[in-house]
Amino acid sequence: MTETAVPQQAEPSAPRPRAAPAGWLGRALDSDVFYSFRRSRLTMIAGAVTLLFFLVAILAPLLAVQDPFDPAQLQLMNSRIAPLWTADGQSPFLLGTDEQGRDVLSAILYGLRISLAVGVLGVVFAGALGILLGLIAGYFGGAVDSLIMRIADVQLTFPAILIALLVNGVVKSVFGNRLDAASTLAVLVFAIGLSFWVQYARTVRGSVMVEKNRDYVAAAQLIGLPAPVIMLRHVLPNTMGPILVIATINLALAIITEATLSFLGAGMPDTMPSLGTLIRVGNNYLFSGEWWIVAFPGFSLAALILSINLLGDWLRDALNPKLR
Repeated sequence: MTETAVPQQAEPSAPRPRAAPAGWLGRALDSDVFYSFRRSRLTMIAGAVTLLFFLVAILAPLLAVQDPFDPAQLQLMNSRIAPLWTADGQSPFLLGTDEQGRDVLSAILYGLRISLAVGVLGVVFAGALGILLGLIAGYFGGAVDSLIMRIADVQLTFPAILIALLVNGVVKSVFGNRLDAASTLAVLVFAIGLSFWVQYARTVRGSVMVEKNRDYVAAAQLIGLPAPVIMLRHVLPNTMGPILVIATINLALAIITEATLSFLGAGMPDTMPSLGTLIRVGNNYLFSGEWWIVAFPGFSLAALILSINLLGDWLRDALNPKLR
């Protein structure tokens, strides 16, 4: 009796793992932070909205139907026109116009540029000052640490908006009407930066006091590296996690502070309005029926702040090792 040979089936090969992109991009896509970002739909929406705000602010000259900062393009005959979808709307003013004949949508796009510029530059200035003072206080300690921290404690007793108002008022009282729009923006950045440096300094100081007792710092000191090199090249990278969280949250606070100063009349002028200036101007016409002048800038500011805060909350949880 002959045996029939049964052909053996080849075992299915295991699927090859998809190769991740090489370099820093591959490491970023495989990180726990990016995995946490992909799992949260709300965070992805907030990131998309924040990115959209930055893109439309950068592309404002291409998207706007007029330059609201150019008086030659404004006509008083077009003032207080209702949004386009209403009975009194006119093309091309999609969101209507304000009392100076400015297209509200164009003013929002250009106002976003001012608000985001002040917010980002204010956070950069506050972060640079706070990180520097925190590194010095934590690394050297002693009388230097006590002096910096006592100054920080005194500033913490005052609200940030009060510090910004004080700095802004002192500068404007010294220079008076000699400040143009660009100088006013620089004053706002300086005032906001001085209002938020304390959080960076205290956080960096605490991290440096832990890191400076590590073996790698002792090894760097043994080979004769100077203190600034040790602080910037070796200690600072290990404290960047909390700094990124503070910077994200402070970006929203800086934009709110700038909007508050402009709403109070201590910020950007009417000729170069930010979102806060647009809200202040529109507030004068809220009860006269021209609701769109204040509603759309206010909604834009609220959406921007909400999306940045949601990103800050996610980043705080993603970088917290206790929640992993």
